[in-house]
Amino acid sequence: MVKKVLIVSNSSDLHADLVVPILIGKGCTPFRLDLDHFPRDYELCQRFRQGEWDGELRHLPTDQRLRMSEVGAVWARKPAEYVFRSADLSAQEFAYARQETEQALFGLLMALDCYWIGHPAVVRAAMWKGEQLKRAMALGFRVPATIVSNAPARVKAFRQGVSGDIIFKSMSTPALAADDVAEEQRLVSGVGTTIVSEEMMESIDAVGELACQFQEYIPKQYELRVTIIGEQLFAAKIHSQDDVRTMVDVRDMTAEIRYEATTLPADIAQRCRAFVASYGLQFGALDLIVTPQGEYVFLENNPAGQFLYIEQLVPEFKLLETLADTLLREAACSRS
Repeated sequence: MVKKVLIVSNSSDLHADLVVPILIGKGCTPFRLDLDHFPRDYELCQRFRQGEWDGELRHLPTDQRLRMSEVGAVWARKPAEYVFRSADLSAQEFAYARQETEQALFGLLMALDCYWIGHPAVVRAAMWKGEQLKRAMALGFRVPATIVSNAPARVKAFRQGVSGDIIFKSMSTPALAADDVAEEQRLVSGVGTTIVSEEMMESIDAVGELACQFQEYIPKQYELRVTIIGEQLFAAKIHSQDDVRTMVDVRDMTAEIRYEATTLPADIAQRCRAFVASYGLQFGALDLIVTPQGEYVFLENNPAGQFLYIEQLVPEFKLLETLADTLLREAACSRS
């Protein structure tokens, strides 16, 4: 049986938009499940009978169908809010519909015995920043001195024990959940990694409301984004210190700093691979710092991170094609 590729994402995902034609060009038409159109534009069926199981998805606008027995590889990219055929559901009806949809869909997908990039259970287990730091240390990485606490006195003591500056860095999202509320309800659009000033320390009692993460500020020679797809590793050197806007937080994409391909020392590459593999992940996007003294410091891993911008800035990295080839190869090797 020829195995197929299932892509689970949303209709605004440019990564999926670009991988689909690559797969088609290689002879595989994937089935794309856009969660922001589900279940409105899809039909789902899962059956259990006399010891046998089967399931099917159908995209109603195109009549494209996918039997679960045909799936050899799944790329789970990005979540989205479900949408229903009725636009006038009450609050309780909508809440119940979301819960039942979650059960129906993931009861189907999680039953698949195939290759996954981004298995939801694995990604969730790998997303916790505090656990990542502990795991990275166990693998031999240096990590920044860090405290996560809602005890102001402990944060003050941490600050006094660090010889240089400390930073505040959100553990969940630098957008501070602005994307999760209506525009008129947003207080701020977000806060990036920030050096904590003495003035900010005067208001440190505010952390009594919410546990926050503080770290020692690590001086940088440059930064690294290490993308792992299957067996392939791509290391991008980021010259973040070339522009004042990216010296503390490299995520300011308005700064036209240099990104270039680089080769990691063998031991660092091995640690990166081991870190990703330790979760059972097939994808990882790790952020590292290289200090002026040449020491490598682990910051975090993004188990479902963005990577298109890396290919755009380092064109010799064929990340989209590597991902497509990995899905196709593993689908062909999947269990029949």
